[in-house]
Amino acid sequence: MSTPTPDGARAMDYRIEVVTLPVADVDRAIRFYTGQAGFALDVDYRPNDGFRVVQLTPPGSACSIQIGTGLTDTAPGSARAGYLVVADIEAAHRELAGRGVPVSEVRHKKSVDWQGDFAPGADPRRRDYASFLDFADPDGNTWVVQERGFSAPSSNRRT
Repeated sequence: MSTPTPDGARAMDYRIEVVTLPVADVDRAIRFYTGQAGFALDVDYRPNDGFRVVQLTPPGSACSIQIGTGLTDTAPGSARAGYLVVADIEAAHRELAGRGVPVSEVRHKKSVDWQGDFAPGADPRRRDYASFLDFADPDGNTWVVQERGFSAPSSNRRT
């Protein structure tokens, strides 16, 4: 597939398929990502003792992560600030905390110009990209969960 460019030419579409995370203990990481973070285990392939690739996908995502043996020379726990997007940051916090994931408190940017500090809780107006929480896997690879597309239940809407 291709996408039109401003000059009318066609450019190849590039989609992010998978991101490699460096981990020290593959089985521990599988337990964390499937049992606590709620990712689906797609592939666990080990053709020999020196190579293993495990692919896991967050619910609703078109992009996956891979962990394993012989995939990268990057130090375990060195991946920083991978972003996950959810429609309800408060529900995501409850779900992750309920599964035993050590998550930060929900916070939001106080100003729309992104200057200044964070304030506790979800953005009062539930603006896209304004509310966050953080967590890390057992190796220290960090994730930011960000809210986009929040829609309050109809019973909470003002008419």
